Amino acid sequence: MAKQLQITLKRSLIGRPEGQRVTVNTLGLRKLHQTVVQADNAAIRGMVNQVSHLVEVKEIEA
Repeated sequence: MAKQLQITLKRSLIGRPEGQRVTVNTLGLRKLHQTVVQADNAAIRGMVNQVSHLVEVKEIEA
């Protein structure tokens, strides 16, 4: 089965650089404590690493 990532926005984007805001929006997160499920691939992992201090990530089986 393919692995997926459950990504939750835990910290506010207020006062963050524009690049971090764009990355969080690209992941599909719009509101605080919102959770999205994304495919586990290199592109998503790279985006998560850029904003790891703002999000919480869990690996799930799908």
